Amino acid sequence: MSLAAHVATLGRGPGRSRSLTLAEAGEAMGAILAGRAAPEAVGAFLMLLRMKGETAAEIAGMSLAAHQSMPALPTVDLDWPSYAAGRSRGLPWFLLAARLVALAGFRVLVHGWNGRDEPVRSHLAAAGIPRVDRLSGLQRAFSEVGVAYLPLEVLSPPLYRLIGLRETLGLRSAVHTVCRMLNPARARTSVQGVFHPGYRPLQLDAACLMGWRALAIIKGGGGEFERHPAKPVRIFGLREGRRFEKTLPSLRDGHNRLAEGPAEGLDLAALWHGVRRDSFAEAVVLGTAALALDALGVPDPQDEAARLWRTRHRLLPGLPASGGCRAGTSDERIMP
Repeated sequence: MSLAAHVATLGRGPGRSRSLTLAEAGEAMGAILAGRAAPEAVGAFLMLLRMKGETAAEIAGMSLAAHQSMPALPTVDLDWPSYAAGRSRGLPWFLLAARLVALAGFRVLVHGWNGRDEPVRSHLAAAGIPRVDRLSGLQRAFSEVGVAYLPLEVLSPPLYRLIGLRETLGLRSAVHTVCRMLNPARARTSVQGVFHPGYRPLQLDAACLMGWRALAIIKGGGGEFERHPAKPVRIFGLREGRRFEKTLPSLRDGHNRLAEGPAEGLDLAALWHGVRRDSFAEAVVLGTAALALDALGVPDPQDEAARLWRTRHRLLPGLPASGGCRAGTSDERIMP
């Protein structure tokens, strides 16, 4: 069936249009990614979904089709999508949380696209996280650091072109949610952040339809999986395939905002290496890492995050003090 037929299903008008089934949504996404759809039909499809509001079945079908179009990746423990625009946040402290989780012995894959101003990618080097620009470089990154950043344009050029339509259409589309639901390495656990709270149950419902077993979704800083330590956090998720929902109290008092600029001289590298101390930034890192460790099934995750933070320099002997192994920059990136 052509994409035009699915556009007609969505756009027939009041009383005649309907949402797509999981199979129909998968068929539509498959046609788009294979280049079998006119660009006008693609734009109409995405905007009709937005106007109607995506259903869990549509997100699940599109995500499964997108996943099937991608190459096999090395096995990882934790899937960490990063697709927020980043305009309402400060430094991406969650990158240090991902690195901390890797120190616990878990393989962590961060993948994403955050806009052309690169509010996350520009801080990878400071966080000591390699940016992998060829899929064959993933294994090396995991062996050396335990965590890697995979750009969407490397993971799936067709999806990268789709998500870039935001600049053409002027609005985000269901593709942003699909990318969060990719889990490209089929990790047993995924953590996700959203900006709009209504997407938490939507993504949870989609994960159930896709057969996921372990997941944690929060309304995070700027839409990323990043905990504000001075606020309670509500978590939607899965444990052993069972739904759960819980609210955790704040970790500390304070009125800091994640979007506030850091103190002079404070960046991710300075905090990680202890050159500068900042109790709020450290609480963001430890609180976020604890949520990820909890999703992975680690007992006493907040205590474990604190232990990892105290011993982080001893856990990686032999790495240069400037930020670890081959941290990704524009001139030095992990290659085969």
